[in-house]
Amino acid sequence: MNKMNENHPITPPPELVSEWADTIYQQTEDDDQRDLYIATRAAQWGADQELEACCGLLVQQGFDLVDYLHAARRPKPPSLKEQALKELDAWTEERNGPGESLLCDGLSVAIIRRALEQLDG
Repeated sequence: MNKMNENHPITPPPELVSEWADTIYQQTEDDDQRDLYIATRAAQWGADQELEACCGLLVQQGFDLVDYLHAARRPKPPSLKEQALKELDAWTEERNGPGESLLCDGLSVAIIRRALEQLDG
């Protein structure tokens, strides 16, 4: 390990860096893309380590904020169901203005909405 990293508490293990390198070197020969991929993975890994350390300190001090902190700092991407409902709202509003219409371009928006809402996720 070089001197630049040896004193920093958040340094990815060499095995993990090798795993990232193996992954990206199989996908592209573009050095800029490779560098960006590895740098991005390292930044994400370091941020995750810091978040977990902060959560550990909060728990140790008796604060019940871990779920809130995780939700705020690592929000889950919207589900396919949520994305579809958002697209349906945008499509309906684009054609009819604000508010939901029962029929839009011959489609029953209410039926499509009910079907989407019944899906898991």
